[in-house]
Amino acid sequence: MLMAKDLEIVLLRSFVTAVRAGSISRAATALGHTQPALSQQLRKLESVVGRPLLHRSPSGVSPTRAGEELLPYAERILSLSAQALTVPGRALTGHCGVGLLEDLAASQLPQALADLAHLHPGATLEVLSLSNAAMREAYDAGRVQIVLDEVSDIPAPPRWTARRPLAWAVGQGVDAAADPLPVVLFSNPCIWRTSVLETLEHADRRWQVAFESNSLIGVLAALRAG
Repeated sequence: MLMAKDLEIVLLRSFVTAVRAGSISRAATALGHTQPALSQQLRKLESVVGRPLLHRSPSGVSPTRAGEELLPYAERILSLSAQALTVPGRALTGHCGVGLLEDLAASQLPQALADLAHLHPGATLEVLSLSNAAMREAYDAGRVQIVLDEVSDIPAPPRWTARRPLAWAVGQGVDAAADPLPVVLFSNPCIWRTSVLETLEHADRRWQVAFESNSLIGVLAALRAG
């Protein structure tokens, strides 16, 4: 007698997030998992399905043919699960301002907005991606009620916390052993910038700023340009 196979929601969510992020590490960060734990979940899903679902390479991940076929079903199942958890007759209405990191806006925001519009058509969401100082001003002015960011001087206690491990990214053609080391940084004030420079100082590495920007797009463009 054949045993029935079930597709676990948590595995499907890991798969969809990995495809959207294009990277196991970025997906793990978005889900609050470690990279090995997420990889194990993806392998488990592939075992249940019986086919490889992702092409894995040093540059990231992309869906295989089987992954492309599974993706719309996985997205639909996740959407139905979210709808099932919505209490009938209590759809959200009104306006909410949300401040968040630029990388979250690029990777997670589109689907979140689509889900919100579908589940709560009467709700309006204003999303702001600002510097730390501007985010504090927007919070104090009541323009944003929820902040998903590393803003240490927001006076309210955090409701949720998550660890986001930092990783070093090396531009194409850049010699990581160069002295001084050319670095691309976010403009001040920036918690990540401070962490990078403190790490270099502790390692007694000489460095020089090759490029800095206050936007994620600018930093990524500099890395791609080498």
